[in-house]
Amino acid sequence: MGSITSKPHARNPSDVQLDYGSQGLSLNLDGFNATVLRPRYLRGLPDEHETFIESVRNPYNSPPLRKLVSPDETVAVVIPDITRALPSDRLLPWLFEELSELQPENVTIIVGTGAHRGNTHEELLRMVGPQIVAKYRIVNHDARNSSSLIRAGRSQYGYDVFYTAEYVNADRRILMGFIEPHFMAGFSGGYKAVFPGIADLNAIQTYHGFANIAHPKSTWGILEENPTQNHVRSAGRLLPIDFLVNVTLNTDRQITGYFCGDITAAHEAGCAFSKDTAMVKVEREFPIVVTTNSGYPLDLNLYQSVKGMSAAHSITARDGLIITAARCNDGFPEHGAFKNQVLRWASPDQAWSAIRDPDFREPDQWQTQKLLQILQHCRIHLFSELDPALVQKAHLTPIDNVRDAIKAELIRLKNPETPIAILPEGPLTIPYVD
Repeated sequence: MGSITSKPHARNPSDVQLDYGSQGLSLNLDGFNATVLRPRYLRGLPDEHETFIESVRNPYNSPPLRKLVSPDETVAVVIPDITRALPSDRLLPWLFEELSELQPENVTIIVGTGAHRGNTHEELLRMVGPQIVAKYRIVNHDARNSSSLIRAGRSQYGYDVFYTAEYVNADRRILMGFIEPHFMAGFSGGYKAVFPGIADLNAIQTYHGFANIAHPKSTWGILEENPTQNHVRSAGRLLPIDFLVNVTLNTDRQITGYFCGDITAAHEAGCAFSKDTAMVKVEREFPIVVTTNSGYPLDLNLYQSVKGMSAAHSITARDGLIITAARCNDGFPEHGAFKNQVLRWASPDQAWSAIRDPDFREPDQWQTQKLLQILQHCRIHLFSELDPALVQKAHLTPIDNVRDAIKAELIRLKNPETPIAILPEGPLTIPYVD
């Protein structure tokens, strides 16, 4: 593990750097009654490579990785898509170095896109590096292409689950991902790499059903009795998983811990570690909360940026204001039905009425539902690269300056001392009211 350094909450610092795109966004806090909330800061591991080798050779409740795979076996390695910050370009070369006897032609790297679009060749080069692209077969999962999927089995919750064919047919299966609090499943990582990462659209829509998402335990930091996580685990267990490689990251995208081996033991250890560092207790709700979506690549689009809004929602007072800085340079995005859903109805109330109808069933409705749940409680202002007219049609208020938006709200409230919370790293910090 990396050494731990505490980053105390700062009151009225002169400025703070918000995670926005790749460059960041400076916000001056002079004159504001502001509290900056950050995760407990962990320095990156002194030698990520050396610690990786140690972790896969001494894993959680599992034989060492290199003793699990024979040279003549086919191997499926599942990685997240470009909307996730996993440093696959570092991890994959180390993984294959450890499995040096494995023939490249026996390996398929599957990009777990869930219901997202496939990643372009240029994006793959950035994600995994040109040497991996040149040497190994890489497949974008496609939840909508039934010809590329094979039935893996039936979830205990009553629906069939199909996975990418190369995953189902492989002799060995290795999952890679990173662990952080998740606004529906409690935590990311673990079985989420395959469900929903490489699942069919029908299964994805079913487990993201209205009742599951609306359940009070389908939220940040809760694993047990979380119906969303229960669906993830049930479907993920349909096929044997030989080895998990999960990491935790700091705000500089450095690896702070490895959780490798048996998927249950390693993931639960990683979740406990993440909860201890990422979740921050506060004493009260705030009338104004400024958040981000953790910068690139997590703030590529509005769909993903709902997570940053949800993190802020946890501590926003009723009828309060969430100000979100998320670049959204990839749009809403265009794939799936999210854009159509948030633009379709004239008001959040009309959208909520339609979404909660038992007969309503569309991709991405879970993300729309989360956004609408927030809008029932408070208002959202958005600083982004999106067309302001479309932002407004999506029931959000476009702004062109975060500090000016704070000042305008203080004037509206007629109280310059109104408490303000700042989440510079967005959902990398999960605040909660004690």
